[in-house]
Amino acid sequence: MKFKILLLAFVLISCSSNVAHGDYIDSTGMTRKEIEAIRYHPPVQVGVASYYGKAFHKKRTANGEIFDMYKVSAAHKTYPLGTVVKVTNLKNGRSIRLKINDRGPFVKGRVLDLSYEAAKRLGFLSSGTTKVRIEVLKLGNNQFYR
Repeated sequence: MKFKILLLAFVLISCSSNVAHGDYIDSTGMTRKEIEAIRYHPPVQVGVASYYGKAFHKKRTANGEIFDMYKVSAAHKTYPLGTVVKVTNLKNGRSIRLKINDRGPFVKGRVLDLSYEAAKRLGFLSSGTTKVRIEVLKLGNNQFYR
């Protein structure tokens, strides 16, 4: 009898949806890798951040918005687009709230690409990179604007 119950439980669990948990995400058109990355996102992350500006100014971000280097925004590899995070520069203690609207960074060892304005407010324009703590305040809906 116990075996039948375990077998039934296993079948029911294995038939469940593979969509990310929670109703903050519309997984339509996402790859399995993207869904898994969102499902297991870290609520706090520490790593190296850099910034980007002129080369991408007025170009489209991953969510379809036009990138403005003079506004506060950031790129992250896996957080759902639209996620609001608090970023703290661990070298000087400055922090800001911003929205993830792009994908990246694409340089090994970096966890966040900030807009020029965000880097300016965090105080690391001259060094180019800094160690940061990223805290998720509100998960985004991964919405794309066309």
